[in-house]
Amino acid sequence: MNVMRIKSIPRDRALTIYVNDREIEAYEQETLHAALLAAGILVLRDNGNGMSPRGIFCGMGTCYECLVTVNGQPNLRACQTLVEDKMEIVIDAG
Repeated sequence: MNVMRIKSIPRDRALTIYVNDREIEAYEQETLHAALLAAGILVLRDNGNGMSPRGIFCGMGTCYECLVTVNGQPNLRACQTLVEDKMEIVIDAG
């Protein structure tokens, strides 16, 4: 059996971000989208009726499904926002 080996991706300096007061490890120069996925956070909000969870969909800023509040500023796209040390993110997943 031929097993393909994948080299790990080099990462920049480790940072700490807070998602709904939960401490999450992130890395400099990565998007909030990447940090949330790595932490296992998939649902970021619902569509308003409490029955349709929304999360990261397109990953390139066109769908607006990944809106979060960052440092008190609402409606920022997680896929277009770079992490910063000590950044505070609020997700409203119902």
